[in-house]
Amino acid sequence: MYDVIVIGAGVTGCAIARELSRFSLKLAVLEREEDVCCGTSKANSAIVHAGYDALPGTQKAKMNVLGNEKMERLSKDLDFPFKRNGSLVLCFSEEGIPALEELYQRGIANGVPSLRIVKGEEMFRLEPNLSRDVTALLYAPTGGIVCPFKMTIALAENAFENGAEFSFNTPVTDIAPIEGGYRLSTPNAVYETRIVVNAAGVYADAFNNMVSAHKIHITPRRGEYILMDKKAGDFVSHTVFQQPTKLGKGILITPTVHGNLLAGPTAEDIEDKEGVNTTSRGLAQVAEKARLSAGNVPLHMAITSFAGLRACEDGEDFILGEAQDAPGFFNAAGIDSPGLSSAPAIGETLAQQIADKLGARAKDDFSSTRKDIPCVAESTPEEIAALIARDPAYGNIICRCETVTEGEIVNALRRPLGAKSLDGVKRRTRAGMGRCQAGFCSPKVMELITRELGTDPMELTKSGGKSTLLVGTT
Repeated sequence: MYDVIVIGAGVTGCAIARELSRFSLKLAVLEREEDVCCGTSKANSAIVHAGYDALPGTQKAKMNVLGNEKMERLSKDLDFPFKRNGSLVLCFSEEGIPALEELYQRGIANGVPSLRIVKGEEMFRLEPNLSRDVTALLYAPTGGIVCPFKMTIALAENAFENGAEFSFNTPVTDIAPIEGGYRLSTPNAVYETRIVVNAAGVYADAFNNMVSAHKIHITPRRGEYILMDKKAGDFVSHTVFQQPTKLGKGILITPTVHGNLLAGPTAEDIEDKEGVNTTSRGLAQVAEKARLSAGNVPLHMAITSFAGLRACEDGEDFILGEAQDAPGFFNAAGIDSPGLSSAPAIGETLAQQIADKLGARAKDDFSSTRKDIPCVAESTPEEIAALIARDPAYGNIICRCETVTEGEIVNALRRPLGAKSLDGVKRRTRAGMGRCQAGFCSPKVMELITRELGTDPMELTKSGGKSTLLVGTT
């Protein structure tokens, strides 16, 4: 029997697993997809919110501010990209200023430091490309940007190195109480555990409702995005929001930690929990609303579009902790925005609650750090020479758009919880994320996967499951 099983290997589940791996526990993570970071965590705004938006006293407010505080230290320990670039919330009329001031007061109540309202020419010194229709803005210097793929993978690898087991392609189909815990059924095996952690994203309501009479309901909220080329990456330096509505924080424009420019998301409640398709209507809305913030936003430099789902619970707050009528069943449910920002705090909070319940002892040999794959594109000539001297594969460029080398891809395939698919390599190395969107490098990456993992080429997939890439031979 396991001590703890976490359902879901998104950023929340991996953050909880990493914090639980600090303790002497038999710990496992079950994930329905073929890799970590395959759901909501892979398709979002990549924003570390300052914490002024959530209502004071809510779990969202508490976890957001605490998670923001922890992000810089965590990024250094686990070697993933994070930048505190600051965020702006734009107001477009004098009538809207009271609502902006209310947002400021909310942020102060939540404990967000250094907030201030800015008017006049200072707004355009902060961001020269802002629309001249902007009348005032809220400036939050502690806002940031992060790489959600790298962050989730880093948390998972560190948890794995500290003893957590990961089982992929393992969807949980049923949960039943047993003496001293729960039995989890999957197509391949049955697991027994003292504690269940429900971090299943848009499916978290289904698992809660299997064991608790206190039913919850999650609506998938689709958000569509447009990603622009690195030539557009310096169009803004801050994350630029519009005043939020009840459906979310509106259409933003932001640089990414990798140098691109991102606009979005829309906010559309749908029923399909797999509905991550983009729509012409949604992308047109992104373009229209983005131009309100900055009329000359370079949307003509778009290189791709994508959509993600937010897990919006009817109560409009995170559901965290042990279910009242299901001892040993811990929820991390309804984790919509600001879930990415909150993940470090959610992980620490739930892990401590579970450790206290089990009387678990902290490990003496817990390792809090890991190193990412060396990035040739961001290395100095001296660093590149040293990499090539150690392994000549770091001198062989596979992805020209992002300057990703054979050495980086081999590292991604061989490391703990290594990549198994084209998208797995892409999330770890950025091979295929550039201007040509994998048009040139895919065959070379496929050859490396085949060579390193001994995979039958006909079984290679884009993202696991039925997404095979080849259909025959000539």
